[in-house]
Amino acid sequence: MIRVAILGASGRMGTLATQLVNDDANLKLHAALRSSSSPEEMIGADVILDFTLPSVSESLVRYAIENDLKVVIGTSGWSENKLAGLERLLLEHPNAAVVLIPNFSIGSMLGQLFAAQAAKFFSSIEIIEAHHAAKADSPSGTAIRTAELISESRSGMPQPLIPGVEQEARGEVVSGVPVHSLRLEGIGAKQEVHLAGNSEVLKISHEVSSNQAYSHGILRSIEFAVSATGLTIGLDKVVLA
Repeated sequence: MIRVAILGASGRMGTLATQLVNDDANLKLHAALRSSSSPEEMIGADVILDFTLPSVSESLVRYAIENDLKVVIGTSGWSENKLAGLERLLLEHPNAAVVLIPNFSIGSMLGQLFAAQAAKFFSSIEIIEAHHAAKADSPSGTAIRTAELISESRSGMPQPLIPGVEQEARGEVVSGVPVHSLRLEGIGAKQEVHLAGNSEVLKISHEVSSNQAYSHGILRSIEFAVSATGLTIGLDKVVLA
């Protein structure tokens, strides 16, 4: 039986996670923390699920690490500098672990991997991502991770920067890839990676119509985190391990 504490339990993803934990015979809800809850309520859990906001996620995750807990982060906004700080803290607490999942959707994970492979064969690449109007951050964590994977796959090759990229309307450049963010009513989550070459364009598109798409990834991440060590980034490291 895995005891799970959920941070941000009253939010969209927190509500889904609470339902998944309650419905799974191998999981037990240890605590459902909201904005008014004390961080001490997570003590004693086997795995912490973080579905809070970028403004509070870092302090809560650091608290969990300092108390030797395993954490699955589903909150966006984790920069390379913040992750470097977590890695240093994890060295001081080897019994703790962090599993950062930019997107819990299997389809999104595959789309990222396909885009990274395709990026080796195209010279111009841009990402368009769209989410519901209430999403607090942009670009999305998924888009950032996709850009990072594209950049890694093109190591040693010319980066796909476009002319005029310094123009604000051309998107924020993440790891050499322009990213355009839309925040609109009526949209769940959608991402398109456009890869262009000589007289052709390849588009890799993924769309989520319901939070249920994240269910399998959340459950697998909880199971993985129990025996995880150090810092793990990406759902692919969980389901393809």
